[in-house]
Amino acid sequence: MIINEAPEPIKGVIFDFHGTLVEGGDAGRWIEAALRRLAEEADAEPDLSADQIAGLREHLDQIWQHAHTIDPRSERDLSRERHWDVFNRTVALYPGIKPDLIAALYAVMPDQWVPFVDTLPVLRELKSRGVRLVVLSNIGLDIRPLLDRVGVSGLLDGVVLSFEVGLVKPDPAIYARALELLDVPGSQTLMVGDSPRDDVGGVALKIRTLILPRTEGPVHGLGMVLQMVGNGRL
Repeated sequence: MIINEAPEPIKGVIFDFHGTLVEGGDAGRWIEAALRRLAEEADAEPDLSADQIAGLREHLDQIWQHAHTIDPRSERDLSRERHWDVFNRTVALYPGIKPDLIAALYAVMPDQWVPFVDTLPVLRELKSRGVRLVVLSNIGLDIRPLLDRVGVSGLLDGVVLSFEVGLVKPDPAIYARALELLDVPGSQTLMVGDSPRDDVGGVALKIRTLILPRTEGPVHGLGMVLQMVGNGRL
């Protein structure tokens, strides 16, 4: 059966943030940054063995997967206080980690998030095509300073953060907020994310959805978005 009717063109794209536009960074460097912060603030470093550091590195590499066991409904993303509490308890699941190191890890965490190599080129190309862009994130932190620092903010038409609007993905209501900022109907919008659980809520609003699984390396495959916008179909 051949269907000749073309789908509606994509005029707006909603991007997830963590794991989609930015990678979490290397857990080993994250630990090193936290230890440096402690040394600068307290002139001392925690007494951790090489085995403890290696184990903590593995634990942090799966930090948000571990957090889901403590907070399966993503309530951490509804407030700064809850976000810190869940992070604190999640890191503390690994034995022998003291509160001062947990606090340092939290403080330097946003500095570890870096854009994928293809993030800025793809966003710039979309912008040059007149496509409207919004970032939609389940998060308990204000990521705007980071978006400014890495040069993403100037390419966006809006940012929707769960802790600010009191909604979390996959609730369709938070996708409706993103559509308001896009000023584009759901049928002409593409959602790009990495979670088959959280990033599919826009389907109820006729938003086409692209899930890019976690990648090992600096390139995330965001070029696929340009292909989809170019031909207007999945």
